Amino acid sequence: MQAAVYAAVGELVSEGHRDSVTVPQVAERAGVNPTSVYRRWGSIDALLSEVAVAALTGDEPLPDTGTIVGDLREWASIIATDITRPQRIVYLRAMVGARVGTPGACPCWDVREQQAELMLARAADRGETVPSVRQVLEHVIAPLYHHVVFGLDVDDEYAHHLVDDVLAMSTRVPAGR
Repeated sequence: MQAAVYAAVGELVSEGHRDSVTVPQVAERAGVNPTSVYRRWGSIDALLSEVAVAALTGDEPLPDTGTIVGDLREWASIIATDITRPQRIVYLRAMVGARVGTPGACPCWDVREQQAELMLARAADRGETVPSVRQVLEHVIAPLYHHVVFGLDVDDEYAHHLVDDVLAMSTRVPAGR
């Protein structure tokens, strides 16, 4: 049921129905009973939020190459490849439009923050100098998403350039040193 509902949401959002999509529409498109959708997600906003996280953060394992340079480069490349797929571009743009006038936490951003924290902690434990989580989010992740939303080029070279830039700003000394 989850896969069918996720697919239905993706179709409706990509067709431009983000602002008007309802649980009954999603249920009809997914071929499930609306009661089942309400019981599982409670509201259309909760459903859209969950689908956004699933669609825009992927479920790929975090890279563990043995170096922060390798980890961040591979992670940025994975994200760049994922969010530049045509269906992701449409969905990302629709979700950005849906957030207009909705300040506050963004579940997708929260997932990326947790991923960055984990990678940076591993690198610090290895004794590497690491940037802050905020630096990684604002100077690697945000520009990738920004470029996709505004139709600018995103590829591995660009992703690696962002990583190199953020690592050049790293001045923090690893924990315990």
